[in-house]
Amino acid sequence: MKSYLTALIGLVLSSCSNGQSTIAKNGMEMSTDEITKEQSELIYKNTKSFPKNTQLSIALIKNGKIDFIGVENRNDTIQLIENYKDVFEIGSITKVFTATLLSNFVTDQKLKLEDNIQDYLDFKINTDKTITFKALANHTSGLPRLPSNLHLLLVDQDNPYKDYDKEKLTDYLTSKIKLNQDPGIKYEYSNLGAGILGFELAIISNTSYENLLQEKLFEKYKMTNSTSKKENITSNLVKGLKPNGKTTANWDFDALAGGGAIFSTVEDLSKFALAQFNDNNNELTLTQKPTFKVNKNMSIGLGWHILKRKNGRELIWHNGGTGGYSSSMALDIENRNGIIILSNVSAYNKEMGNIDQLCFGLIKTLDDK
Repeated sequence: MKSYLTALIGLVLSSCSNGQSTIAKNGMEMSTDEITKEQSELIYKNTKSFPKNTQLSIALIKNGKIDFIGVENRNDTIQLIENYKDVFEIGSITKVFTATLLSNFVTDQKLKLEDNIQDYLDFKINTDKTITFKALANHTSGLPRLPSNLHLLLVDQDNPYKDYDKEKLTDYLTSKIKLNQDPGIKYEYSNLGAGILGFELAIISNTSYENLLQEKLFEKYKMTNSTSKKENITSNLVKGLKPNGKTTANWDFDALAGGGAIFSTVEDLSKFALAQFNDNNNELTLTQKPTFKVNKNMSIGLGWHILKRKNGRELIWHNGGTGGYSSSMALDIENRNGIIILSNVSAYNKEMGNIDQLCFGLIKTLDDK
């Protein structure tokens, strides 16, 4: 680790006497490999333009071993901090967990991917088209990105999903639903579809989306600092930032929680990532299998996007963005490599694409040369 600190300090830090390494001995198998100059340069290049108080919490997973790296922009200086246990909104990476809940239901034989979602509801969806659970999870449902009765110009811009409750979603499904195309024929990313999936799985189980996450996933994978409810957070919550660097409110979700409600830490997501490498875990391997080909370079499983790389390898990937946070998570299952980045960079920041660029740049550095 010493050469990493030397490289990072020499390249990107102008005053980091208080900077700390964030390698953690937390009972997980830790890497002894040193962070490279190339990796430190990538972190600096993709972080320097963000406003002060911006934080990135990063996990580098090499052959199943983990290094945690934390950085913060303090007074135009990029400093090392320890934030692998700190909580961020993960945005649409939530959809991977919602799809994993679906996979859990399938492996437990509670439903089938091709089942019509109408068959599990006590109200009639106002369409004669069959929308399957699989179509909700792989964005081929034909549903729009958002429901027509969620008026983004009329809601609280700092907390847009807070008041979209069961009554509004039910009203949409029973009277206002309009599909952009027939289900199953075209990929069209839909926050609404993922929200409906989480909503319906909770109905089927006669419980809440939060309880499903805790009982089926977070407890199983020992994700002790993860939740979909802000009031349940017990670890330090990093404040989200607007593009101008001012703090912003956290997003609260109701009926559409399955699309983006989860708070988590890079430590917890690393545990989930390591579990993805175990092909004996049926609920996870099912989510990784292609269910629809989007184009020659991308397919989609359940939640996960499956990307074909120039070197012939594949990544499963998802990112996320909310008013105060951006995230990206990419895993190379075959080689047990991965990058996870949580940040308080707003999805509305014009440079937010740097988070994905950094994720893909860093995972390339993990490839065996």
